[in-house]
Amino acid sequence: MLYFMFATGIENSYPTIQNGRFRQDEMDKTRHYQLWRRDFDLVQELGVTHLRYGPPLHRVWLGPDRYDWTFADETFGDLRRCDLMPIADLCHFGVPDWIGNFQNPDFPEQFARYARAFALRFPWVQLYTPVNEMYICALFSAKYGWWNEQLTTDLAFVTALKHIVRANVLAMHAILQVRPDAIFVQSESSEYFHAQNPQSIGRAEFLNQVRFLSLDLNYGHRVSSEMYEYLLDHGMTRDEYHFFLDNTLKHHCIMGNDYYVTNEHLVQPDGNTRASGEIYGYSVITAQYYNRYGLPIMHTETNLNQGPNGDEAVQWLRKEWANVLRVRNDGLPIVGFTWYSLTDQVDWDSALRENNGTVNPLGLSDLDRNLRPVGQAYRDLIREWRAVLPTQSTALTLPVFPPSQQDGAAAAAVQDLARTHAHAREATYGMAEAAVTGDRLASKGEA
Repeated sequence: MLYFMFATGIENSYPTIQNGRFRQDEMDKTRHYQLWRRDFDLVQELGVTHLRYGPPLHRVWLGPDRYDWTFADETFGDLRRCDLMPIADLCHFGVPDWIGNFQNPDFPEQFARYARAFALRFPWVQLYTPVNEMYICALFSAKYGWWNEQLTTDLAFVTALKHIVRANVLAMHAILQVRPDAIFVQSESSEYFHAQNPQSIGRAEFLNQVRFLSLDLNYGHRVSSEMYEYLLDHGMTRDEYHFFLDNTLKHHCIMGNDYYVTNEHLVQPDGNTRASGEIYGYSVITAQYYNRYGLPIMHTETNLNQGPNGDEAVQWLRKEWANVLRVRNDGLPIVGFTWYSLTDQVDWDSALRENNGTVNPLGLSDLDRNLRPVGQAYRDLIREWRAVLPTQSTALTLPVFPPSQQDGAAAAAVQDLARTHAHAREATYGMAEAAVTGDRLASKGEA
């Protein structure tokens, strides 16, 4: 049964900075490696049922087909024992050192093998975000020059984007080989660019097309002629573009829209942008994404600094929740909401560009695991609204089962039904399946 998913997440970003010399490991900075049991207890105390959570990729994935599952076995085993449903977050803004960065063309196929190995290791996991915020990851790494490859060109951006989205698509195929009823929650930043004056309109319109590129490719949505030329002019081939058109798994997806006060931008006459603050808001921008893709929606990230008065985050929670209800009342199939993250974060005031150790009071709790006012407000919100928000989404046909029911007859029947359709999908998407299983690498003598 699919019901409204009240969620939070453990912040697990791990991009590299300083030309690869330092890794910003948020699980380390927030002491999750030491306090993970307390973190899971806190999730339960809040009444949260779904947790955006993933093992640290750079610590687990040691090399091609080489893994250290020690920490993942402990943490995911405890999630199952607690009957908390993870939305498995497999790649969050970084890759292991041996991969290098997102310019590496070997990353997509290798990552798909990792995703399949994870699904085999934890077959009871049903919900996944294979690659988190694909657009932001490519933008910050290869266009802004902040993380990982730290490049600043359109060629680098398109290269990173096509590799990241291909990795996400191949990972979905790989997971479905193991778990045919898997559902994928694409946590993606929902953006909008406002023209400051008439001279800014052209650039704003261009950026308002670029913001869709990651999901256009992921969902096999044909881009405009302008975006097609942009992609081909900056490193994407015609065959690479058609890979995305031919390998869509849209029917297994929930469109996750992340929204922060920094997600709307003002485009200046010189083409540069700056944060505009909230102008349209979550409900308006999410409707734009829904009209484009027609998928069930989940509000997959938001937060705000607690502020000097101590109530700014609580007010933002109420505002975002009002936007969720507005989306629902407008008839759009919204299935969940997330305050991200469970605890405060570290160094996100510099977008992880600097290693200053600055604590950002954005969490439901502080780093001593004491609830902040927004944590108390979220706990109350969940208690008050849970019973009156059944999810009625005609787009989702596969039910979701909590860990305690994963071995039951109902879950088995759904998996069997999904498996009967898998052979047709594999025949249709043979190229992706071959890449996942290693046939493509074997043909090059690399397997």
